[in-house]
Amino acid sequence: MYCRGFARNSRTSVDEIFKRVWENLIGRTTGPMNFRLIIQPLVASFLAIRSGLKDAREGRPAFLWSIVKDPPYRLAFLRHGWKDVGKVFLLAVVLDSIYQLIVHRGVYVLELLIVATTLAVVPYLLIRGPVNRLAKRFGLTQKSQERSNRHESQTETSRRMKSNGS
Repeated sequence: MYCRGFARNSRTSVDEIFKRVWENLIGRTTGPMNFRLIIQPLVASFLAIRSGLKDAREGRPAFLWSIVKDPPYRLAFLRHGWKDVGKVFLLAVVLDSIYQLIVHRGVYVLELLIVATTLAVVPYLLIRGPVNRLAKRFGLTQKSQERSNRHESQTETSRRMKSNGS
């Protein structure tokens, strides 16, 4: 009997925790500092687009797919991804801590990690790979490579002219 009552009480407390977490997460949309819920995913998306285009230019595979399925790329991609999105993630942690201190007079770590991950990491992971694939499909990599080759040949030509003229 004691075990059954204990299970019921622990289940109730877990339900209460999830209920509080859910209510607090929903409360962020209308509370103070809610503009960050738009800005931080936009910044993460911008960084993902920039990295996805660079991946396409350099002929790298799609980001998330490579992390999951391709061990040789995994560590390098994780490092590069964290380098890009780490600052946005840390900013999300700091801003959500400030929000929680203002609204709840304390910091709930689980909520903090959920919010920071949702605002910074998830948009980055979802956008970088598709941008890479779209850039490859629409030939954006070839045009930029052609521009780069043209720029290199112009630079080489001007360097030769300067060395011949001196």
